[in-house]
Amino acid sequence: MLKDRLFSLLSKYNLRVKDSLGQNFLIVPDIIEKAIEVGEVSERDIILEVGPGLGFLTDELAKRARKVYAIEVDKRIIEILKKEYNWKNVEIIQGDAVKIEWPEFNKVISNLPYQISSPFTFKLLKTEFERAVLMYQLEFAQRMIAKPGSRNYSRLSLMIQALADVKIVMKIGKGAFYPRPKVDSALVLLKLKPKNERIYLHEGLVNALFQHKRKLVGKALRESAYILGMDKRVLKNIKVPYSNKRVYQLTPQEVKDIEEFLKGKGIIGENS
Repeated sequence: MLKDRLFSLLSKYNLRVKDSLGQNFLIVPDIIEKAIEVGEVSERDIILEVGPGLGFLTDELAKRARKVYAIEVDKRIIEILKKEYNWKNVEIIQGDAVKIEWPEFNKVISNLPYQISSPFTFKLLKTEFERAVLMYQLEFAQRMIAKPGSRNYSRLSLMIQALADVKIVMKIGKGAFYPRPKVDSALVLLKLKPKNERIYLHEGLVNALFQHKRKLVGKALRESAYILGMDKRVLKNIKVPYSNKRVYQLTPQEVKDIEEFLKGKGIIGENS
């Protein structure tokens, strides 16, 4: 059992789990198998894994993929992985996955450290990949799939759905990890949309709008004008598209329409 293996390794190396690094080790083989199945991992794949932990998922990926890049910030974990496994097709990279440059890959499969969920996901969406199978906090996953007008709809929902198709594959209880997290989790599948269907949004505009997501679009923009580096008086006499719609009701295409209107008026420039 993976749980026994985990405790054996923790004892052997006198390893204390670091909550500050989001270390919650996955100990259920069926979930590992499900992640690999959903990822459709084959011998042609180059996999990016973030937070390999004690190598349980990594080991199964190594058996099926052509190459696995495992990014780990904790040097103690890296030392253990190198001592315990004799992988020929796994390259361990020491560093913060949000900050370092990534090697080339075509798929991502990870039990993601939850505190980097948002920055990692936004960074991922700027790359080209075939499939990403990731474990997130359930609440985060529910925001990823939320539809316009729903309670959970947010900047995250909008930005992800503008570029990718996303679905929750399964919910995962706290007992699937050690130590047990305080919240339930979810296995999520992300697939980029075809290039001609992706909507690339001006991040500054999205941030400005969602600072006041419950307000009407016109009012939200005026109150967040400073984020876009402009005087709110400029917007006073301009009828912005969807002005009488609330921000959290906007679809990605509607936000794009607002962006194009503001660019046409010379109010905002290209995305930074």
